[in-house]
Amino acid sequence: MFRTRPGLVALLCLLIAVIGIAACTPQKSETDAKTSAVPAMTQLQRGQYIATISGCNDCHTPGTLYGAPDFDRTLAGSELGWQGPWGVTYASNLTPDVETGLGGWTDGEIERALRSGVKKDGTPVGPPMPWPDFARLSPDDMAALIAYLRGLPAVKHANLGPLPPGSKATGSIITLPPPSAWDAPKAPPAK
Repeated sequence: MFRTRPGLVALLCLLIAVIGIAACTPQKSETDAKTSAVPAMTQLQRGQYIATISGCNDCHTPGTLYGAPDFDRTLAGSELGWQGPWGVTYASNLTPDVETGLGGWTDGEIERALRSGVKKDGTPVGPPMPWPDFARLSPDDMAALIAYLRGLPAVKHANLGPLPPGSKATGSIITLPPPSAWDAPKAPPAK
């Protein structure tokens, strides 16, 4: 007959419990280890990150939509027009140039344009600018983005347009067709 010691049984049960708990405990993945090793970003680095992942360069840095962004003119605006039922709009100069960019805007005016789609002069920010996406930025992220824009080299480049519907635009134009019934706005855009 097989005899066991009570202490050995208890030790064996404890060992099984520890192995079971260890198997159920989430382990850090390689990605978690890399993420935790990343140093914190400065406010300017955070602003650059937000501008990059938000696609600001896509429209506002010359050449980006053609596959050759000119980072010597980062966010200096583009002469590629966006034509649709609203007319033609162009990506503005977001550098701190006082005459042609955001240099004459306050932080509050920049934030208002990004959160509510209203420019310094009270006119609407035109399509296809996705200002409703920027409206969701946290106050810290908005401050970082504005600090980044203020830290860019100033580039003198006068904004083109906007042009009202039916106007003849010159240069390169991306034409968006009128919306289908599914995508048509329920109310006309605010002016």
